[in-house]
Amino acid sequence: MSRKICVITGSRSEYGLLRWVMQGIKDHPDLTLQLIVTGMHLSKDFGMTVDEIENDGLKVDFKVETLDNNDSAVGIAGAMSRGLSGVAEALDDLKPDLVLVLGDRYEIFVSVAAALVAKIPVAHIHGGELTIGAYDDAFRHAITKMSHLHFVATEEYKNRVIQLGENPNSVFLVGGLGIENIKNLKLLNQEELEKALNVKFKKKSLLITYHPTTLDEQSPRVQMQELLDALDRLSNVTLIFTLPNADTGGREIIKMIDDYVSKNPNSYAFPSLGQLKYLSCIAQVNGVVGNSSSGILEVPSFKKGTINIGDRQKGRIRTTSVIDCETNKNSILESLDILFSVEFNRLLNLTNNPYDLGGASVKIIDVIYGVNLNQRTKKTFYDLY
Repeated sequence: MSRKICVITGSRSEYGLLRWVMQGIKDHPDLTLQLIVTGMHLSKDFGMTVDEIENDGLKVDFKVETLDNNDSAVGIAGAMSRGLSGVAEALDDLKPDLVLVLGDRYEIFVSVAAALVAKIPVAHIHGGELTIGAYDDAFRHAITKMSHLHFVATEEYKNRVIQLGENPNSVFLVGGLGIENIKNLKLLNQEELEKALNVKFKKKSLLITYHPTTLDEQSPRVQMQELLDALDRLSNVTLIFTLPNADTGGREIIKMIDDYVSKNPNSYAFPSLGQLKYLSCIAQVNGVVGNSSSGILEVPSFKKGTINIGDRQKGRIRTTSVIDCETNKNSILESLDILFSVEFNRLLNLTNNPYDLGGASVKIIDVIYGVNLNQRTKKTFYDLY
């Protein structure tokens, strides 16, 4: 039974998580991989990461341009509009049997809306999670309601998807996808990484990723300045920044990082490190700082600490290696003291990653291949009582 599976990705983090699923679909004798790339993948400002996808040997069937230089609310809405029409045209040409997406970004929201109108079943990965500080939270739950198969990372997230009215028979507990990159990639050692990035690691080092908290009243500029002021208090520490996503206020943060790096020789900034160098960085640094989901989903598997700033990831299940703090300099500095402390680093060896259930991509592919897709687009609301 041959099936065409169309994967849609709009950001570097999505691709990193989907990589092994796509390779598995590509190698499956009865599945055909189709790939639509959109959003940040096609922007030089965000690393033109479509090149990374193609270098991994994956054929891109459609490139849907959405971004311009405007990341205001109006600019994001314009990107959504272009994404909706562009993906709709791509799906009309490809005519897949199933659309497969991951996450919670606005590019994925409009892509799933296009698939729904075209009566194409949708499989959604990493639903049921909470990120209360960002509008991604609402997009994720809306994607759940437009999807027909659900692959979730924990039992709690499975229950939440069912609570949203999804039939339990369509919800599959598979674990987190990011763990597979950690287990399957041969990471660079410190010398190899320093050469690849043209970076010199000092005695201590940090990997920093800070995205706009899109539902906060406080501006991204103010929040980022608090973080930079805290980092200014550190000495003999290498600071490696990865730049934020294309969200409202993202370019303002990028400019602040670029200005900071230009004045501080111990700091470096990269639009996109790619999965190999990004994970290799985590393995080499003392800890991760910011508000990226990676600090909660993946970093614990390295037995490294994460300083999670503010509300962007509020609601996500996290383990003991995650230090939550407020978006102000003093709270961040207190958390840095904990991160570097002997006692905290001793306890890191006891860290268990709740997202590591093993073999997520294989489980997903098995379901996609075996499930009956007939009438999947006709859903009823599953009532708990």
